[in-house]
Amino acid sequence: MARQKLSHIFTKIVFKPLRTNLFHIVLSAIFLTLGTAETYSQEGKNKSTSIAAEKQPNTKKDSVSVSLSDITKSADTTAQDTIKPKKTFLESRVKRKAVDYEKMDQKKKQLTLYNKAELYYQDFELKAGIIVMDYEKNEVYAGRIKDSAGNYTQRPVFKQGTNVIEPDSIRFNTITKKALVWNSRSAQGDLNIKGEVTKKENDSVYFIKNARITTSKNIDDPEYYFLARKLKLVPGKKVVVGLTNMVIADVPTPLGIPFAFFPMSNKGTSGLILPSPNNTNRQGFALQNGGLYLALSDNYDLAVLGDYYTNGSYAMRFESSYAKRYKFRGNVNVRFENQIQSERGFPDYTKATQYNIQWTHSQDAKSNPNSRFSASVNLGSSKYYQQSMNQANVGSALNNTLSSSVSYSRTFNSVPQVNMSVTATHSQNTQTETINMTLPTFQGSVDRIFPFASENENKRGLIKNLNIQYNLNAQNQITTKDSLFFKPQMFRDARVGFQHTIPVNTNFKVFKHFSVSAGGTYNEVWYMKTIEKRFNPVSQKVENFDVRGFDAFRTYNFSSSIGTTIYGTFNLGENKKIQAIRHVMRPSVSYSYTPSFAKYYDTYDPDGTGTMLKEYSRFEGGIYGAPGKNISNNIGFSLSNTFEAKVTDKDSTKTEPKKIMLLNNLNFSTSYDMTADSLKLAPLRVSGGTALFKEKMNINFAATLDPYALDNANRRIDRFNIDNGGSLFRLSSANITINYSFSSTDGTNENDRSDPLKNQGLRNGGREDDLFGTARDLGDNRQSQFNDEDTEKAEKKTRFYHALLPWNMTLAYSLTYNNSSRQNEITNNSVMISGNVDLTPRWKVGISTGYDFVQKGVTFTQLRFERDLLSWRMDFNWIPIGDYTSWGFFIGIKSSVLSDIKWDKRRQPDRRLR
Repeated sequence: MARQKLSHIFTKIVFKPLRTNLFHIVLSAIFLTLGTAETYSQEGKNKSTSIAAEKQPNTKKDSVSVSLSDITKSADTTAQDTIKPKKTFLESRVKRKAVDYEKMDQKKKQLTLYNKAELYYQDFELKAGIIVMDYEKNEVYAGRIKDSAGNYTQRPVFKQGTNVIEPDSIRFNTITKKALVWNSRSAQGDLNIKGEVTKKENDSVYFIKNARITTSKNIDDPEYYFLARKLKLVPGKKVVVGLTNMVIADVPTPLGIPFAFFPMSNKGTSGLILPSPNNTNRQGFALQNGGLYLALSDNYDLAVLGDYYTNGSYAMRFESSYAKRYKFRGNVNVRFENQIQSERGFPDYTKATQYNIQWTHSQDAKSNPNSRFSASVNLGSSKYYQQSMNQANVGSALNNTLSSSVSYSRTFNSVPQVNMSVTATHSQNTQTETINMTLPTFQGSVDRIFPFASENENKRGLIKNLNIQYNLNAQNQITTKDSLFFKPQMFRDARVGFQHTIPVNTNFKVFKHFSVSAGGTYNEVWYMKTIEKRFNPVSQKVENFDVRGFDAFRTYNFSSSIGTTIYGTFNLGENKKIQAIRHVMRPSVSYSYTPSFAKYYDTYDPDGTGTMLKEYSRFEGGIYGAPGKNISNNIGFSLSNTFEAKVTDKDSTKTEPKKIMLLNNLNFSTSYDMTADSLKLAPLRVSGGTALFKEKMNINFAATLDPYALDNANRRIDRFNIDNGGSLFRLSSANITINYSFSSTDGTNENDRSDPLKNQGLRNGGREDDLFGTARDLGDNRQSQFNDEDTEKAEKKTRFYHALLPWNMTLAYSLTYNNSSRQNEITNNSVMISGNVDLTPRWKVGISTGYDFVQKGVTFTQLRFERDLLSWRMDFNWIPIGDYTSWGFFIGIKSSVLSDIKWDKRRQPDRRLR
């Protein structure tokens, strides 16, 4: 028998049993703690409890919990435990909640939550009708429950990070992060994906069997979807599918593809834009609106689009949008078209180039209160809108003017305050092809200075209210033709000028009720070029010769006015419908005097004989004109009137009468020139306007009444018309315009059509409304031509209208009368009407038309039809008569992700190049 040491006996008998008992003590403490936990039903005290996770040991010490480690230390103070502890069954804190009950099965190692169950564990959140957590297998199961009617409710909602899945049921492993999902529903951008069975490999890869891909908001019963047999989803990055075909109204179609790739990203993604085929009238077959989209950053992008036609025509477009929150936003469009009509060798063969540049920039008013930059540019070829092959905008084609403005202004908060602005403007007549530009216009001003009053003193009276200002206006003005635009000749004909203005004004009261203003203005004009008129013996004509160099002239004038305000009220009785009428009159008498500046005039010989000389000013043709040769000594008269009424309110609960406006303004004005040798009295100008029917109808009118008669040659003579056997005044011209916009919603309009970034027709130079039809960009037909409410608002409506159909109407009427030379004719008498009506919440029809009573014919007419097909949109527009006869039909998916799935057929107007 071998000899044993005492330490061997002690180790076998004492320490080994002690270590075994400690393990059982710790294990029993855990299960006894779990086994004695209280559970509650919906009347329980605590709806939300948590299970504290046990920390994993970083050393070889046993650290199951704080209390158990204290027990170990007290039982074993001589040596460390070298056996690796068993891994805990929960790795994080568990938060849970349920309405009916929370059940914990210690034998099966399961936690069950029932009815409106919620479970929060690690990085995922789970809500469902029933949740079962197996903490031995590290698995979580969630599913639906039946309600009292036997229907399944409370579909699970599984959220992990930014990914949200709404399946019928789910099985998830908390350790491996793998999951099996039945009938999952998820959204990836504009795409909604529903899968029959989904296998989650990890946080970034999902495999789905028999997936339905759609942009419909009703993912359970979509109006269409793409059935993909196999699908791989990487959330936020891409979707890859295998064999896929299209299903419409649960009917499979033969349209399919063997595979597809959809990039998914929360940010803009660059990619190709597929072209659309088309058959034009005179350019042959075409591929239009194909190109490349570049998502350059979160603040700006760029789209490069192009068209190609089989007869050799082509077009290029560059479109870019940019924005910076709380700073600015804008959009730039550059379009170029090389247009060829017919074929080379035919008599109707023509070739031309057209271009158009648009730039809109707006600055947030709060970004910098002391400086502001804005731009509204619309310039290009005069015939662009009439002949463009990718624009359907009749309103812009009928508009004869293109205009642009780019301006920067800044305020310097000095004493006195200084303001400056730099503006570049452009105005183009598309009929005459004349272009007027200022590159640039500089304006500077110094705020008013009161030299005879201190800063905090009340500025009253003739002397203390005397103030002086300084204004500077400088222009570089260019007038050219469309054919010379941006050519050297355009800049050689530029005119440059500077105008300095110093006004001195004051105002004061006399007799308490009369306001008097008086002042004078000093003007100084600088030119860099003047003219000299000489008779050319070779051409036998008087020609203007440019004299380059600095030259200036100085003028001054004096003016004053006196006016007052008179109030009159006509009381008709409190029991009457109209209780009172208030009349406000503002008469004014003004006087102005400008001396003669004949010293700035020279003479020239008109025929080379020297027998007769004529006067001219070398400053003629300048930007700010030439100084006047004749003395001006005018007295002006004006009277403005407003009429208001107090009427009994229809609401019987109101105690005060309601005020309504009868006439916003009724103005009379004329003048008398005391230095004129004849025709001293100017014609009487009458103008007025009012708003009726809750300010939805605007009426404006004007007339010119001439006090002088006409001779047999229809020329004005220095004889009053009443002395010539006529009336006191002779009506020489008159006009009236009426604009009326009304709708079934009492004039309320939720859509802002005044924003040029949202209204392409307005940006092209047309109207805000659709009186001349709607602007159509043939490169993107997904936007509604009615510019109406979106699908979500339409879904909230009932299926059919029972009594009242939503509608709106815009009416414009214009009448012009001319009798300046005894014509006694109506030169313009036309009416334009535009109306839209919702036959159902998803059927809209509209018309824009008019009639010219002078020409006795129908003016521009457009018919519009549109059907909202939820995820799809279908529309048809038709111009049946006129120079812009055309039609177009479109049906396609509204979402930009699948915008290439469409059918677009149209007949463009015959754009012959002239």
